[in-house]
Amino acid sequence: MNTGDSLKVSPAKLAIIGGTTAAFFSYGYLVQNNIWWKGEKSNFHFNNNQDFKYSLNSDKLGHFYFAYLATNIYSNLFQWSGFEEKKSLFYGGIVAFSFQTFTEIRDGFSKGYGFSWGDFSVNLFGAIFPSVQKYYPNLKAFNFKVSFYPSEKYKKGEHSHILDDYESTYHWLSIDINAFLTKSASSLFPDFINLALGHSVNNLNGSGGGNHELYLSFDWNFESLPGEGGVWKSVKRILNYYHFPAPAIKVYPNVVWYGLKF
Repeated sequence: MNTGDSLKVSPAKLAIIGGTTAAFFSYGYLVQNNIWWKGEKSNFHFNNNQDFKYSLNSDKLGHFYFAYLATNIYSNLFQWSGFEEKKSLFYGGIVAFSFQTFTEIRDGFSKGYGFSWGDFSVNLFGAIFPSVQKYYPNLKAFNFKVSFYPSEKYKKGEHSHILDDYESTYHWLSIDINAFLTKSASSLFPDFINLALGHSVNNLNGSGGGNHELYLSFDWNFESLPGEGGVWKSVKRILNYYHFPAPAIKVYPNVVWYGLKF
């Protein structure tokens, strides 16, 4: 008799996940079509000239983050449906990577873009990183977040959607300090406070011009908040994928102190 996942997986919950995924993919396609794919079509081609120039590679961080985020979300959904954690991470990674690969292929038929091996690679890395964290628990001290704050270009209407503005986008590596402290020292440092390393870009011209911006900030670890109820636990987990305003310092290319950095 099969005693594996098939005996405990809920078909009804899987149907809900499937329907939600279809709706999400359809909405995602419409958003991407409106932002990036409205231009002239072309034969399938690769983006070898501008791929690593036009956004100073900040787009690569975005591709990694989306795959990482989607994998974790779908892993949680598959666990909710009855699959065990390792299989859920695997299936979640497949869903995330499939959508990202579809996007890359669609870019390949867009004259203004083209298929990007760089994007494809970081998509894959983002999709498998949650599984790597499972097999190497020490890596759970490092998590990835995103935040948005309108840039001057966005305020002037140069971008139709904030997702299309890398100058409005900030990517953060959140580090659980307590994971590196002794037991006695960790009792003195609040679980709720992490350290975050941030990155954004400014003055992009689409041809390799512009500058990187690096930040050092506190970060809020919402999963450390008390309460273990199912819904509340999910809310904490979702909140933990976003970097909420916190005191910060811009350390490059110049030094700026922020009481709260969004």
